[in-house]
Amino acid sequence: MHIKHVALRVRDLEESIRFYETVTELAVSRRIKAEPGELAFLTNGDGETEIELIWMPEGQKFEGKGIFICFETDKLDEMHKLVQDKGFNPSPIQDPGDQTRYFYVYDPNGVSVQLRVFPKG
Repeated sequence: MHIKHVALRVRDLEESIRFYETVTELAVSRRIKAEPGELAFLTNGDGETEIELIWMPEGQKFEGKGIFICFETDKLDEMHKLVQDKGFNPSPIQDPGDQTRYFYVYDPNGVSVQLRVFPKG
């Protein structure tokens, strides 16, 4: 068993798509009109990772408290600089002493996104 995708209700679909395409390097694989709203699925292309962004003009939005989504990367320093340059205000890079390094950045909806490098092997 594995997680198929994570779904997030968003305030602004286009802004959220830009964030996830930039920060996580996921790309829109499909968009679906779901009147009165719209869905966008972003994937890494291999089908291992998928996020569903749900925009509905009415109804509850996710407030982003008490959860974070972790993405593995092999270019942590490059991604940290990129999100800084884009004005996303990332946390400093942390080194917890377990052979990993990571930082956090908030998406436009307040979801905490962690980018982390893990040891190979």
